Parts: sequence; C-alpha cells; structure tokens
Amino acid sequence: MNFSRKVAAIAATSAMVLSACGGTATPAPSGGGGGGGGSATGCVVGVSWNNYTEERWAKWDEPAIKAALSAAGATYVSNDAKSSAETQATNVTNLITTSKAKVLIILAQDGTAIKASVAAATAAGIPVIAYDRLIEDPAVLYATFDNVEVGRMQAREVFKAVPKGNYVFIKGNKADANADFLRGGQDEIIKAAVASGDIKNVGETYTNDWKPELAKTEMEQFLTKNSNKVDAVLSENDGMAGGVIAALHDQGLDGKVAVSGQDGDQAALNRVALGTQTVDVWKDSRLLGKTAGDAAVALCKGTKVDAISGAAPFTTPGGVKVSGILLKADPITKANLKDVLDATWITKDALCKDVKAGTVDVCG
Repeated sequence: MNFSRKVAAIAATSAMVLSACGGTATPAPSGGGGGGGGSATGCVVGVSWNNYTEERWAKWDEPAIKAALSAAGATYVSNDAKSSAETQATNVTNLITTSKAKVLIILAQDGTAIKASVAAATAAGIPVIAYDRLIEDPAVLYATFDNVEVGRMQAREVFKAVPKGNYVFIKGNKADANADFLRGGQDEIIKAAVASGDIKNVGETYTNDWKPELAKTEMEQFLTKNSNKVDAVLSENDGMAGGVIAALHDQGLDGKVAVSGQDGDQAALNRVALGTQTVDVWKDSRLLGKTAGDAAVALCKGTKVDAISGAAPFTTPGGVKVSGILLKADPITKANLKDVLDATWITKDALCKDVKAGTVDVCG
C-alpha cells in the first residue's frame, strides 16, 4: 500500500482504537486530525522535543508536522530539551514568550513534570497537543498510536516464537506513560502462560530515557543473573532492542533469543531481516506528524480540542478525561518486510544489508 492510500485508510479507522483505557471515537476524515478549511497564515506553532537525537523525530515526525503547517501557511518553531524535564519547562516558556506560539506540540520528557507548563499555556489561551506521550491534563489533545495494542503486537510475535521459557522485560522510561501502556498490552497476551508457569519472568526493569546503552547494561546483568538462560526479551522500543541484541551478541546468543522492538528504525528493520530481532512494530510517524500538524492548524483557527476531527474521549490511568486520537501501528516480521519497502519507509539496500541471499524473500 502506498503512503497516500495508507494515510487515508488508517485515518478513516484511527478513532476505533482508543485503547483499553476506554473511549468511543468518531471516525476521522481522510488525512486525520484536522478540522476547518482556509489559511492559518500568521499562526505560530511551537514544538518542544524531549530528545531530538532519536532517529524518528528528525527523519519522519518533524518533516510531516512541517509539511502540514506549511500547507496551511502556519509557521513552525521548535526547541530540544535534550532529555531534561527542567530544560523542557524553560523551552516551553520560551516558545510562549519569545516565539509567541499560538499552539504548542509537546513531546514530554516527563509527563508529570510538564503539567505546570501545560497549565501555564492553557491559562494563556494556548492549546496544547500532547505528542506521542501522555500528559494527564484535561485541556490537552493527546495524539499518539495505540500503545497498549503495540505492546500486544510485540508480545504476540515473541510468544509465537517462544511459547515457553525465560522472559526478560526491558521497559522504557518510568516517567513516560507509554512504558506502562506497552507493558500492560504485553501482559494481556502472555499472562495465562505466566500463570501456568510456561513463561518465567527472570528480569524486568525500567530504562532511564529509553537509552540503548542502559538497555545493554541491563541485559548483561540479566544474562549473568540467569547464567545466559534467557529465551525471549520483550524490549519496548528499537533503540533498546539494539542494546539488548548487542549484549546477546557478546554471548553468542543473537538470533537465538527472540527480541521485540517498535518505531521502524532502519537498523531494527535490518535486524528483522537478519533474524536477530523478531518483530519491529512499525508506527508510521509520517501519519502521526500530519495528524498533529493538521490538528494544530485547526486549533489555531479556533476549533476546540474536543471538536478536532478524529478526537474522542480517553480516560488516562490517573482517571483524567482527555481528548485523544490514537492511530494504528503494524507489526513487521520477516514475513511482511515488503510492507515497509512498498511504503518507501526504507530502501532495499538498507533493509537487506548483510542479509544472506535466499534467507529473506524481499532481499532476494
């Protein structure tokens, strides 16, 4: 499916997936989260990135946001918190006071710490989009993928590969609600096998800032603790999966232990082709960026948060009711690597780097 058709198809169904936390959605029109026609010339949209060095933000999310804003005549400004909640608070203030942003898109470093900044923006009449990561404030528009389902997708594929054995759980940043959304989805798939004893949890930890180097250290420690007797690793994203697989490689276990990830990072998709990563849940960030950009334009024009196309009530783990748009992701395994090639997400050369001929259909 090409990208334009994928946008239309996913946007038309995106509101169906408002997670296990509850909520009923009205289907969005083709293109996702926008609302209202006409120009948004003069509208400044400020974007606060938590850590711009992660591959997907610069490669996929930001260009899609910029394109949506540019098409409406809006102006894009941004800054980077470099994984510091304190810096992000200052950055948001600067977007409001210096850049004169009329709408904010915030990728939160710490969903709790950022609440004061959101409250300040709301008090100033500035709408806020919580981008990809939850901020439990009733005034925000929460735009993300269905992270509970992403966790289910990860666990389904790993469980298919390893229905019995020792499992390790490498979770993301504790201050990011996505870490628990993902873990909750994973648990829905494997809890019966855990209860029966078929699966044994031999290691579980949060990973500060989702850092690959910390995930590698954590995996090394779990391997030592279990005398290398680990059969599967539910890693919550691709960066950490890279760290996990590096630790496994050092013990000659890469390709022998099932590993999950998410985001569609180029290196991770190559690992799927190579057979060292079992599944990479692909979240097409182009769609999320467009959805947020379109929503920002609509908010600039005066559309209320709860009236944005595709938005529906979403109850957070803390019992806060927000308006949310949750998009659908796709689990990528060796069997359907063609999907990311067809979507021009990755080149064949990058996908098939060092892949042995005849082992993967799309690589020849």
